[in-house]
Amino acid sequence: MMRRRSSGLNFYKKKKKISMSIVKEIAHWAFLIFASAFLATVLVMAIGIRIGMVGVSMEPKLYNGQEILLNTFHYKLFSPKRGDVIAFLPNGNQNSHYYVKRVVALPGEKVQIREGRLYIGGVLADEEDSYDKIAEPGIAENEITLGPDEYFVLGDNRNNSEDSRSGNIGPVKRDTIAGKAWFHMASKKSGMGFVE
Repeated sequence: MMRRRSSGLNFYKKKKKISMSIVKEIAHWAFLIFASAFLATVLVMAIGIRIGMVGVSMEPKLYNGQEILLNTFHYKLFSPKRGDVIAFLPNGNQNSHYYVKRVVALPGEKVQIREGRLYIGGVLADEEDSYDKIAEPGIAENEITLGPDEYFVLGDNRNNSEDSRSGNIGPVKRDTIAGKAWFHMASKKSGMGFVE
């Protein structure tokens, strides 16, 4: 007797097998991610410190209360450059909070603020158009010649910043610089990212 074939559709449940090569691949990537995160944490702990931004002097790049990671090792190998965002203790005062400002002039350069604009060596500095015209030049009203280990710093929020224009801060000496700001945590006003 012959069996009749069913003309309907047949669905077979096929058991899925987990391939060992896929498991090994997933384990490999999980290990790499964990090792990278661990190494990054160790590096930050070894060569960096975390500080809090105080005040509005670096807005809109950095905001009051925002946490910043400093690379404390970078300036052991390299000198601060124009445009670097640094953290320093004003006049080396260990009882002060860290000030976070942008380097605008380097050792040996002549600095002056005239008509609300920054001049380096008598030439108008090439800066972002987003900076406000400087209302108060402070000690930079007269030309200042920076010493061999001195840097002139300004906040990005030029008219709400206590910086090198202030007589109680003045040019920043290299040995008072704690490090280069390289990463900021998320805040209510901005996400996390590298400091530019």
